[in-house]
Amino acid sequence: MSISQGILFQEEDFNYDLPDAEIRYFPNFFTSTKSTFLLDQLLKTIEWKQNTIKMYGKENPVPRLEAWYGDKGKSYAYSGIKMEPSAWTDDLILIKKSIEAKAEVTFNSVLINYYRNGQDRVAWHSDDENELGRNPVIGSVSLGAERNFKLRHKNYKLNGQKEQIILKHGSFLLMKGTTQHFWMHEIPRTAKPIGPRINLTFRIIK
Repeated sequence: MSISQGILFQEEDFNYDLPDAEIRYFPNFFTSTKSTFLLDQLLKTIEWKQNTIKMYGKENPVPRLEAWYGDKGKSYAYSGIKMEPSAWTDDLILIKKSIEAKAEVTFNSVLINYYRNGQDRVAWHSDDENELGRNPVIGSVSLGAERNFKLRHKNYKLNGQKEQIILKHGSFLLMKGTTQHFWMHEIPRTAKPIGPRINLTFRIIK
């Protein structure tokens, strides 16, 4: 274990041996105490927004709350939704600096999703928007209730390649290389009575 930015790390990690992917998972990256503190802080201080998405000519609320923070001018758009960055908070900078050593990059933005209960979700997608560059580096930090992170190869109907990871409270998931070119991921709904979860996906907007 080591101390960085005032956070106690546990160095256990898993490299997933998946074709066309570079995925590393740290299930206990932040201590339980620090993770709970950060969860409570972010729930209170982040500027949450209920975005809407247009499907089949009808606008529907996104099934989670969202926020976008980052360096000035680093806007982000997906599925017709464009978000301008709010200024970094001290808590977000602390988390960002903590994961950058493992990611071996400097992140300049973060998409924050607030899953209020088991009915909130994110559908199958890849983080492959043009502004993320050729081989996006995505640093995903999870705080709160455990959720199932499902992965499937874009040719899974032919090769059957799937994977799932239970994202724990205080965990860090790093996706690099060609992962976003070949794999999709989702957080499905669950009927289990679970508490809130915040997921922070740190990115580099070109």
